[in-house]
Amino acid sequence: MPTLPRSLQTLTPLQAALGVLAIAFATIAGAWIFEWAGYLPCELCLMQRWAYYAGVPLAALTALVAAYGPRWLAGAGLALLGLVFVGSMVFGVYHAGVEWGFWAGPSGCTGALTRADSMQDFMKQLETAKVVRCDAVAIRILGLSLAGWNAMISATMATLALLGARKALA
Repeated sequence: MPTLPRSLQTLTPLQAALGVLAIAFATIAGAWIFEWAGYLPCELCLMQRWAYYAGVPLAALTALVAAYGPRWLAGAGLALLGLVFVGSMVFGVYHAGVEWGFWAGPSGCTGALTRADSMQDFMKQLETAKVVRCDAVAIRILGLSLAGWNAMISATMATLALLGARKALA
């Protein structure tokens, strides 16, 4: 079995919780900055943020427990954080797959645009149209869309949290 790098072997539950907190906060802040800069999120992008809205306060609470509370509770918090970000990683992979055309996304924000038969139909379409498409990449950074980056970052946080949980519960 491969061994962990020395820095991860000495990882404490508090360091794991603080690491997840810092990465999650920076990631959601980055998403807000991209939105402010004009890269509007699609429906799936907004749904991917749920893990961060839950993860940031949970990581802060887990860090407090890791510093002052029982180890088993810190371990439980880290395990829960690990599960939250495994789910976020899976969702990021799903969204990236939609963007690459590997599978279909939700019908409300993907697929071919249909031509309206009349002006009245067109006006009705405008009322229910999603402006930002889930299958169109707004920006790629080093070849990955923001959904792809979410998958990578979430996998990193999940690993960090689960390593911390293992240490706390050992």
